Amino acid sequence: MRSRKTIINTIFSLLEDFVAIVCSFILPKLILSHFGSAYNGLTSSISQFLACAVLLRAGIGGATKAALYKPLVDHNKKEIDSIVKATDIFMKKIGLILAFFIVCFATIYPVFVQSDFSWLFTFTLFIIIGISTFAESFFGITYLIVLQADQRLYISSIIKVISYILNITIASVLIINGFGIHIVKLGSAFAFTLYPVILSLYVKKKYKFNRNVEPNNKAISQRWDAFWHQVADFVNANTDIMVLTIFTNVFEVSVYSVYNLVIQGLKRFITAFTQGVDAAFGDMIARNEKKALKENLSVIELIVYSVSTLLFTSAIILVLQFVQIYTKGINDVDYLRPNFAYILLIAQFFYAIRLPYQFIVHAAGHFKQTKKYAMVEATLNIVISIILVIKFGLIGIAIGTLIALMYKTVMFSNYVSDNIIHRSKLVTFKKCFVSILEAILIIIIYKTINFPIHINYLNWIINAISVVLISFVIIICGNLLLYKEDMKNLYKKFKNIVHIR
Repeated sequence: MRSRKTIINTIFSLLEDFVAIVCSFILPKLILSHFGSAYNGLTSSISQFLACAVLLRAGIGGATKAALYKPLVDHNKKEIDSIVKATDIFMKKIGLILAFFIVCFATIYPVFVQSDFSWLFTFTLFIIIGISTFAESFFGITYLIVLQADQRLYISSIIKVISYILNITIASVLIINGFGIHIVKLGSAFAFTLYPVILSLYVKKKYKFNRNVEPNNKAISQRWDAFWHQVADFVNANTDIMVLTIFTNVFEVSVYSVYNLVIQGLKRFITAFTQGVDAAFGDMIARNEKKALKENLSVIELIVYSVSTLLFTSAIILVLQFVQIYTKGINDVDYLRPNFAYILLIAQFFYAIRLPYQFIVHAAGHFKQTKKYAMVEATLNIVISIILVIKFGLIGIAIGTLIALMYKTVMFSNYVSDNIIHRSKLVTFKKCFVSILEAILIIIIYKTINFPIHINYLNWIINAISVVLISFVIIICGNLLLYKEDMKNLYKKFKNIVHIR
């Protein structure tokens, strides 16, 4: 049953991420074409600054999910209701504080871009973009957490897909018909505000929570330990653009945002393969199924390492070609930055392969034990990025991200090996080494084949399909040769799922 739920969540998550990726490339392209790089850099920068405010709710998701696994397994409705009520009360308070911080950020932020945009222009745009951020915290987060813990995330994915399609439709129509950026973003705010509202209505009807129970604040007491883990994730996702905004200009932010579109697309695709895995791990830990936990971690590692190697190696080969096509005709800044692109992609590879270990840590509720790693990671990223951005610009930012992500990946892997599943630390290093060899072999084979030189979308798609096929064959051969047992277990799981009646 766990496997079936995981597969269902994965399928709908892939659908959500496919729609999100397509939309994420269309809208910035329209903004670049109709408004220019400065406007694209401004909207990207505002979105990242808004993520600072989202830190207020950091920690509550992981703590609530960890607390819900056991009562969900035991069908203890009273305990579930009390945990949900405690979370909802907390999130309502956070929503109000978040609204205050959005106004504060909107007041201060225009100072950083005053050479390009007026204070009033930026202030009002900030408030408009912040509407959906507030709505998500105030109405939706509590109920999203419930679906995640109960392995029903596919419901959220369906609603999110509707929001994405509605957003891109409204925004595209407004841009093409000549409306200003404020009206365009107001249309987007409307589309994304529907998501938390519909989500909350569905979950309340489905689970029929008893609002008269006493809130169990003790159950979510780990939220402050979990907070530091989400701070580190926030830093890795948002520090780059924030540092670029402060120390460079909106044009460099625009360059970063174009490459970040590729990065976010890859990350979304990889996380889609692991949707519901943390809840499945939580279920195993709640049932004390140690053997199943170790076996399933090994299978998830196989999937994540294989998909990550395929995607990030392909991206290293194809990213400059894509950016060249995507920014064709936009000449107000140089978008071709190969060294920056390669370093950033390698950095995000380490983020991707960390996911299985992060899921286990969170599912086990080991937030307090591992928060020091999160704090060091955040510090490394901020300090190194600020030091290097002044001299090296975008490349300095990428180096800071790479060092921070490598550190936390190694520390989480070691912690899981020593304290949760009890295996040799060398397992992770072996998997990384194999991935590196596979990537080198893929690049060598690609370089020896004559692909179309004239770059347009058609040739790029031909190149992309070829690279993915080469990568797939090499990685599958490597898996069959080096990970026979894991491949057998993976095949058994899919076979069992297919034969479920």
